Amino acid sequence: MTRPSRTTARPAGTAGRAVARTRTLLKGESGTGTVRKTVLPGGLRVITETLPTVRSATFGIWAHVGSRDETPAQGGATHYLEHLLFKGTERRSALDISAALDAVGGEMNAFTTKEFTCYYARVLDTDLPLAIDVVCDMLTGSVIDPAEVEAERGVILEEIAMTEDDPGDCVHDLFTKTLLGDSPLGRPVLGTVDTVNALTRDRVARFYKKHYDPTRLVVTAAGNVDHAKVVRRVRAAFESAGALARTEGAEPLGPRTGSRAIRAAGRVEVLDRGTEQAHIVLGMPGVSRNDERRWTLGVLSAALGGGMSSRLFQEIREKRGLAYSTYAYTSGFADCGLFGVYAGCRPGQVADVLKICRQELDQVARNGLPDEEVRRAIGQLSGSTVLGLEDTGALMHRLGKSELCWGEQMSVDAMLAKISAVTPDDIREVARDVLGRRPSLSVIGPVDDRRLHHLHEAVA
Repeated sequence: MTRPSRTTARPAGTAGRAVARTRTLLKGESGTGTVRKTVLPGGLRVITETLPTVRSATFGIWAHVGSRDETPAQGGATHYLEHLLFKGTERRSALDISAALDAVGGEMNAFTTKEFTCYYARVLDTDLPLAIDVVCDMLTGSVIDPAEVEAERGVILEEIAMTEDDPGDCVHDLFTKTLLGDSPLGRPVLGTVDTVNALTRDRVARFYKKHYDPTRLVVTAAGNVDHAKVVRRVRAAFESAGALARTEGAEPLGPRTGSRAIRAAGRVEVLDRGTEQAHIVLGMPGVSRNDERRWTLGVLSAALGGGMSSRLFQEIREKRGLAYSTYAYTSGFADCGLFGVYAGCRPGQVADVLKICRQELDQVARNGLPDEEVRRAIGQLSGSTVLGLEDTGALMHRLGKSELCWGEQMSVDAMLAKISAVTPDDIREVARDVLGRRPSLSVIGPVDDRRLHHLHEAVA
């Protein structure tokens, strides 16, 4: 492995200005382009991955704020703000913003999570300057027009309604609430009808001012990009908006830390709805994203429910035909994590599906996995990891998430080495620690008294 070089340089055209700190993080290792990082004097971080052989580029700006940073009265403010930054700046109307990217065949979007928010545009490499200008303008120059706040409120309420109409999606929010309760992490990213209706323009504007200063932002670009040119354009955009001057000399906000213990065990949360299927998530606390055991839990999750040869898929779908969709998954936050098993089945089959899930989880908790299953899961996870990074959007996403979550960049080879290093003994230890805990359960679907009794039996 090539040792990353560390250099400090003065970007071209910055004579007489505060010097940005630039270093190379990864020097074109196998599976990774050249990754460089510059920290501007105002604390803004710019990270790029250069791949000269592609003709696209994806540009994004990440804000170190998510729904867990909201007070109960601010529920949904992060997501509301994400919508509003598309609604106009001092230089562009909402139509101008969308038309600019449409005119060059680009894609533009954003997403909000519990711990960060991202705005991005994917374009031809020749149109990268346009993408930089538009996205930077959105992040630094939003006017948060009162009329747009009211108009977008209706859009967000429709989005909440749409999510609630999809029980296969909504059950995961219910499971998070089941384990984390009425805490910032346990509450929904979208907020609720009541909290969204209560948000005012001034409250959202204050949230914007507090959380969108350069020390809390990370700029990422991947594809056929020139790092120095990206830095110059980003710096010019932020300086013209006066954003860097407000924080000059400040240091970037580091990754989140903390120690949150999840003690939920044996809890059952049910939303009784007249759906054709019952949607269930059975699970327990996992590990945080800072826990080195996350690699082992990822392999374990793949073996249990990560592909067509996985245990749950074979037992529930292939052998018994009890469900169309079933899988296992992990979610890691800065200070805690979740492990869950999902299945969607006919209401009359819930007891049988839960029985199989408990049997498989208990068996692996006691005995671990055979060597062959571990090898197959390592291969499955390794392949999906690499294939998931085959476009510039995914690479841009990896750069931003890595900086915000860990404060460093890991090459693809290094990730594959972590996965390949997982042993059956590691699996046995993590399975005993995670799967050996008493599970909790979340269900959306038709639930009568008899079925409710079976649900409580499943977590006993």
